[in-house]
Amino acid sequence: MTARLPTAITAALAPALVEGQVMHRRKRPAENAFTYPAFCLRLPLSRLEQLPALGIARNRRAVLSFDDRDHGARDGSPLLPWIRALLDHEGIDAPGEVVLHAFPRMLGYVFNPVSFWVCHDAAGGVAAVLAEVNNTFGERHHYIVAHPDGRPIADGDTIVARKVFHVSPFCDVRGSYAFRFHFGPLRWLARIDYFDDDGDVPLISTSISGAVRPLTRKGARALLVRYPAFTVGVVARIHWQAAKLWAKRVPFFAKPAPPPSLISR
Repeated sequence: MTARLPTAITAALAPALVEGQVMHRRKRPAENAFTYPAFCLRLPLSRLEQLPALGIARNRRAVLSFDDRDHGARDGSPLLPWIRALLDHEGIDAPGEVVLHAFPRMLGYVFNPVSFWVCHDAAGGVAAVLAEVNNTFGERHHYIVAHPDGRPIADGDTIVARKVFHVSPFCDVRGSYAFRFHFGPLRWLARIDYFDDDGDVPLISTSISGAVRPLTRKGARALLVRYPAFTVGVVARIHWQAAKLWAKRVPFFAKPAPPPSLISR
């Protein structure tokens, strides 16, 4: 499929590491911001069987691994048929490669606040992005990010989705998210601005960005040195930042029931 596509597109469809940072900035009623070094895997779903040769175990216990049960149906079933069925149900024409950006398991543990499934059309353009959001209460939700008219998503396009899922006890379930992406073969960016309907300036801006390099066995081993206990640290940092917001007397919202559907736009 990808052999007939332009070189820049085929390069963006190869297994890779994205190394950079996570940024989060809250503007009111108290300011709070942080930036942490971070990485994620960029995984074409049609090539997941290559992971063991690249230094990442798949669907088994290991120091560094990727488990199908952490995404999609969460039952260990193959991910590509699951996302194909979801796209078909939503009327999205995306028969090309689907590339998942997510944290791996490290020391057997993972928590992905958000993973991104980048779904390509037959020409290699991005037809849609599925933002798979998890909260610390064990719940999840899928936001479909796509243009209503079906045109491909270009770098820098802003696409809005209504917020329906509880993530933080310091944010009410209202308002909307504005998504923006950069899909280049050498750099990845996903930015989410949260607007709570109380102004034109986002209440919270969050992004994950980084430089892209090929995924190799040597590079995978180096992750264990550069990011020890990384995914445990993700949850620890979430709770540390929550404690800071509590100390700043930011209003607290009780968790509502999850939305009736796992999918929204």
